[in-house]
Amino acid sequence: MIVCICNNVSDRAIRQAVSEGVTSMVALRTSLQVGTCCGKCHGCAKRVLRECLSQAVPAQPMVFHPSMMAA
Repeated sequence: MIVCICNNVSDRAIRQAVSEGVTSMVALRTSLQVGTCCGKCHGCAKRVLRECLSQAVPAQPMVFHPSMMAA
């Protein structure tokens, strides 16, 4: 679905940007120019961004095993 008509930005493009590290509306505006013209898409873009971030799998913490540290 097209989220930003002015800049032809789809929800798929927003999801791709999130998968590449975008985590805020400021970063989304910078990378995709979403919400920079008329601003009517801001609410929808923010919902898509929040949805993507809530579905993102958190990074696994590094675990050091004592037996491997001795080598």
